[in-house]
Amino acid sequence: MFKKILLVLLVIFLVMQAFRPEKNVSGQKNNAIATLYPVPDNVNQILVKACNDCHSNTTVYPWYAEIQPVAWWLDDHVKDGKKHLNFDEFATYRLAKQFHKLEEVFDEVKGGEMPLESYTVVHRDAKLTTEEKNILLDWSTAVRDTMKARYPADSLIMKKKK
Repeated sequence: MFKKILLVLLVIFLVMQAFRPEKNVSGQKNNAIATLYPVPDNVNQILVKACNDCHSNTTVYPWYAEIQPVAWWLDDHVKDGKKHLNFDEFATYRLAKQFHKLEEVFDEVKGGEMPLESYTVVHRDAKLTTEEKNILLDWSTAVRDTMKARYPADSLIMKKKK
């Protein structure tokens, strides 16, 4: 009986391997944040190592992303991250949303909420140092200051949903 259960589970596991989510590897950067605002090399390096896997159009997948159900879990994670913020689609956001997302970058990094702990456990190099956090905080503040200087104040305010 135990062998039959194991055999059924093995067959289910093997069948699952045939169903794979589409990978986030388009690399499309036509609407990237860098097309609108300066992204210095040191900031870009931090974004690449700690943010872009979930917040861009290019995810670097680890070997275990080829195994189901892990790939489905990772796909869900990436889709959720891109739904909240996609640095490669940033130029498509309304000004108020751009401003708000940069506020969120500041708040999430300052509060230690990003990158997620579940990500840094596996990607140890993605864990931000105090210096890297400060670089991101300063950059997001500088971009928001640029926006404040360039655009009317009311264009940077998110309208409340009714």
